[in-house]
Amino acid sequence: MITEHDMQELLAYSPDKTVVSLYLNIDPAEGSAEVHRLHLRSLLKDIETRKDVQVIERFFDHEFNWSGQSVALFSCATDHYFRPYPLAVPIRSQVQVGKRPHVKPLADALDAYGGYGVVLVDKQGARFFYFHLGELREQESFNGESVRRTKRGGGSQAPGRRGGTAGQTRYTEEVTERNMKEAADLAAEFFQVHRVRRVLIGGTDDNVALFRSLLPKSWQSLIVGDFPINTNASHKEVLERAMKVGAEAEKRREAQLVKSVITGAAKGRGGVVRLDDTLSAVHEGRVQTLLICEGFHAPGFRCRGCSYLTIQEISTCPFCGNTFGRITDAVELAVRKVLHNGGDVEVLQQSPELEKAGNIGALLRY
Repeated sequence: MITEHDMQELLAYSPDKTVVSLYLNIDPAEGSAEVHRLHLRSLLKDIETRKDVQVIERFFDHEFNWSGQSVALFSCATDHYFRPYPLAVPIRSQVQVGKRPHVKPLADALDAYGGYGVVLVDKQGARFFYFHLGELREQESFNGESVRRTKRGGGSQAPGRRGGTAGQTRYTEEVTERNMKEAADLAAEFFQVHRVRRVLIGGTDDNVALFRSLLPKSWQSLIVGDFPINTNASHKEVLERAMKVGAEAEKRREAQLVKSVITGAAKGRGGVVRLDDTLSAVHEGRVQTLLICEGFHAPGFRCRGCSYLTIQEISTCPFCGNTFGRITDAVELAVRKVLHNGGDVEVLQQSPELEKAGNIGALLRY
């Protein structure tokens, strides 16, 4: 499991030596461990830094248990640096060798599967879950005041209360709202502690609607969907339902983001598209959310002084006056800069609109 601290360490690691970045899909549905071992060997066969190959092979032969769906691994043997991260979500197999860890696939996984807060709610209580990268990280529960039910044909009343069925109905509504209000307050605390990025609510339509209305507005804005489910559902069922609803909501959100970026770029405010304009915004620290079509990469140039990125072959940096060096992938370095500056990165699986606009764009802070 990779944490935010791990991601920041990868972003900061720059040994000026060769770093091997390996992503291996080990989904059991796509083959046995032996099949995945063969794929691993084919990925490693062209790597020239044999010390890294030996370290990686030793890890998979003697330490790795082949559980999960994928693994991300970063090795710089000459610097005694080795970081393996088993993951419970799929990542396409690939290997890259460069001066820094190749983090773009991890950014994609964090965007798609990171930071889900899920609440299952009924009239009496609630269960809170925090799922990160396909794994249950934390869970809590709340059990409030019992809600009495009205018996058929008569008035089951709470002690000390009168009014028959109407009174019982009012009492039930009052207890339900008290329970829901406390559950909403506890959910907000749970989300805050675990830095939840998106919220899903499970339960009946009425319970979900009431719970949603009682959440603080800052958390209401992060609700991406809801779904019917029994509050006693298993962790596996909760995860499967939440990820399905979350994926559908993510597609809608991404489509809206692309529309906002393209509209903002056309109006000359709030958004940019195409690589060079986006790289300029990245350098200026204006990017709030970077959007990239999956698989997009492009060579470019980086200033040796201030690290300004461009696809234009120019002799002198307009910001610091230093010279430029060629780089194999300006997109990867843009991803690193945005993440390092606290921005978000969205790697889009399919977006014809963004492809037409140059495969990359950004929503700007200002």
